[in-house]
Amino acid sequence: MLQAGSPPAWHFAAQEHNVIDLRSDTVTRPSAAMLQAMMAAETGDDVYRDDPTVNALEAEAARLSGKAAALFLPTGTQANLVALLSHCQRGEEYIVGQQAHNYKYEAGGAAVLGSIQPQPILAAADGSLPLDVVADFIKPDDIHFAPTRLLSLENTHHGKVLPAGYLEQAWHFTRKHKLALHIDGARIFNAVVAQQTTLENLARYCDTLTICLSKGLGAPVGSLLCGDTDYIERARRWRKMTGGGMRQAGVLAAAGLYALQHNVARLQTDHENAAWLGEALQKIGIEVTEQQTNMLFVRVPADQVDALGQWMRSHDVLMSVGPVTRIVTHLDAERPALEKVLSHWRAFLAQHRPGAPVTPSSLAASPYASR
Repeated sequence: MLQAGSPPAWHFAAQEHNVIDLRSDTVTRPSAAMLQAMMAAETGDDVYRDDPTVNALEAEAARLSGKAAALFLPTGTQANLVALLSHCQRGEEYIVGQQAHNYKYEAGGAAVLGSIQPQPILAAADGSLPLDVVADFIKPDDIHFAPTRLLSLENTHHGKVLPAGYLEQAWHFTRKHKLALHIDGARIFNAVVAQQTTLENLARYCDTLTICLSKGLGAPVGSLLCGDTDYIERARRWRKMTGGGMRQAGVLAAAGLYALQHNVARLQTDHENAAWLGEALQKIGIEVTEQQTNMLFVRVPADQVDALGQWMRSHDVLMSVGPVTRIVTHLDAERPALEKVLSHWRAFLAQHRPGAPVTPSSLAASPYASR
């Protein structure tokens, strides 16, 4: 029987299951210390703004980002949706990358629920949106067009960190063109660590940003939206309208607060592990694209896609295998686990027979579909 204050039994059962999951950093599980913080959390009714732990988390996010206020939301998708709804009116437009999460992977929520029109453009190789191209897509003041109100960037984007100089340029560009600037910063702390800077230094070049707590930071749930006071008040109303008002949410906020206080610096380990695995895979003949943070993109021959996925699953390794396979390192996949993955991959290459059957489903899977 568990003593009071002990993590629940299911946690230890999950931790002892020796599956190596590299599909995403969303698969991270709360540590024992994080669970202790959750169980000890002071709670109140957050819709009444009476939850002290939620209030503390929002205050910490505002402090770290240098913004006046912050708002705790259940998910990153809702945080991005609320961000767009708070920036744009019905019939207005935001400019966004074609592969950006808040355009491609969030079920069209801004268009469906907010009647906000996206204007997608192709991102550059470094994940930035070329500002001369953005300028071409800003709509003139004409009754035929949806007014352009917002530029939305993503940092990191497919594991790539937006150049610091670019963010400053984008900021001045949006001031010139009277646009707001939003950053989908689901993994912005990976950018902070990679550039050896602070969140405030990156956030100074945007009006608003979202932060996900349930990826590399290891919390089980939650995202934050940061901005000025009036903006966050509008966002609070949208959060309520879209079903995100929670009651005794301090239990969840405690995990986010723990993550911000303890799990940011350790993201460097994830980056180092990704770099190590990328170099090791290249040494056994695997083509690996450029790696900056905790993501690798690996090319897999079409005739090996299905076989590699089955092989890895049979060895308790989960990966979203496709012609371009995304591998994500995180706090639940440390170096010994990655050494096992390398060993399994080497064994696969030694035993794989060319010409293995390829199913349509194996080619259709997106390496980015699950964030």
